[in-house]
Amino acid sequence: MKSRPTILDVAKQAGVSKSTVSLVLQGASSVKDETRSSVRQAMADIGYVYNRSAATLRSSTSGLIGLVINDLRNPFFTEFAARFQMELAKAGFATVLANTDEDPKLQSQMISSLVEHGVSGFIISPAYGEEATTLAVLDAANTPTLQVFRTLEREGGTFPLLAPDYLTGGRLAAEHLLEKGCKKIAFLGGLEGRPVTRERMAGYLSVLEEVGQEPLILTGQSTRAFGKSMAAQMRKDHPDVDGVICFNDLVALGVLAACPDLGIKAGRDLRVVGFDDIEDGQDSYPPLTTVSSNIPDFAASAARQIVDWIKDGVAPPPEARSPVRLVIRASSGA
Repeated sequence: MKSRPTILDVAKQAGVSKSTVSLVLQGASSVKDETRSSVRQAMADIGYVYNRSAATLRSSTSGLIGLVINDLRNPFFTEFAARFQMELAKAGFATVLANTDEDPKLQSQMISSLVEHGVSGFIISPAYGEEATTLAVLDAANTPTLQVFRTLEREGGTFPLLAPDYLTGGRLAAEHLLEKGCKKIAFLGGLEGRPVTRERMAGYLSVLEEVGQEPLILTGQSTRAFGKSMAAQMRKDHPDVDGVICFNDLVALGVLAACPDLGIKAGRDLRVVGFDDIEDGQDSYPPLTTVSSNIPDFAASAARQIVDWIKDGVAPPPEARSPVRLVIRASSGA
């Protein structure tokens, strides 16, 4: 990784002394507004991020890991964050958690703030949008960064990625529904064009192509509300659908919630499979068949990789996929 810009670099860019830059960073009122603006512009131009704990960061002894999550309202990410924090605690590190709420601007702000406070590394499940800005902030931070579940794409490589084997998960779900006799299988949820959506539907598409069945893809928000509304739309526009693979468990739980009012017997008239294996799926009615990402093992692996990188300089591989398994329950006719 390239060297992070320093205060001296900012001073040279702005044409001022190092002490003046320090005063600006400290918010000193003695600095003229014109000089302050010049220094701030120089910082932006060269990608300088003020690090309040630079010395401890360089020696990797701050003991803080930034965990940046795209949507903590999704129980899947909440379960991961809790497991990850416990795994890091075993290694003597503390977790600083930031929820970006799928907002790329907030994401860049949170990353910059965490760098200022001296985190030794990042685990990030990124929000999509304005990828160049987020990547520039991470590049400037020059801090070990592991992406999980999702990746920000760019030419020339990016930060390492650890994600479940979505392709195999989609295949397992599709093969299971075919074995149950489904004649028309839909894929429901996930925003169109997003890399993680493409990955989660890839196995489904490959299996249907192999058996000569036409796919039906209905993309959209990955929420219960979307699943509930789309169940009614499928009933109206695609009454022949007898199996559905959902982008995540939230969409699947929405489908299951809609079934009684639509006169559908889930697990018999419509076989439903989710993705993620959140705890709520075990207690739904009927219990939800799902592709499990095995969050406890995934969190342990992520924690181990970032700690090894910080302590020993051992970077993770560019991309690694963790195993998945199909957990069969009554929603698919178990």
